[in-house]
Amino acid sequence: MKTKKSKSTNNTIALNKKARHDYILQDKIEAGIELQGWEVKSIRSGKVNLSDSYVTLHKGEAFLVGSTIQPLNQASSHVVCEPLRQRKLLLNKRELDKLIGSVERQGYSILATAMYWKKNWVKVEIYLGKGKHEHDKRDAVKDRDWARDKERMMKHKV
Repeated sequence: MKTKKSKSTNNTIALNKKARHDYILQDKIEAGIELQGWEVKSIRSGKVNLSDSYVTLHKGEAFLVGSTIQPLNQASSHVVCEPLRQRKLLLNKRELDKLIGSVERQGYSILATAMYWKKNWVKVEIYLGKGKHEHDKRDAVKDRDWARDKERMMKHKV
């Protein structure tokens, strides 16, 4: 008799929290990612860094740049590991056309905000975003502080 394995509710591998702070995020797209065998093993052990990662478009294809996947110590000696290599994102034609149009015509940036497991596939969450100015960041902090203070006042009133 087989016993069921307890499932982890959190499938997140890595987050890019800096992107939410520095950019106004608009449209979310889920993309697959083309990985090598050693990269999947490293991802399973959590050796991924998405900070400062973004997406470039080249010849009608999307590539994840700036993400780091550290190789494991016990990796094979015949495999050449490049932790900072560009990784191709797997998107359909309609999604690629939308990204290309937004970047070229409207001046958006494409940012990777999260990497996570979906069943047995690694997915990357990418957003179209525009850079925030310094005063926008201050306004966001001010709004967040005011919302927190408002919650405290309402809690103590009752």
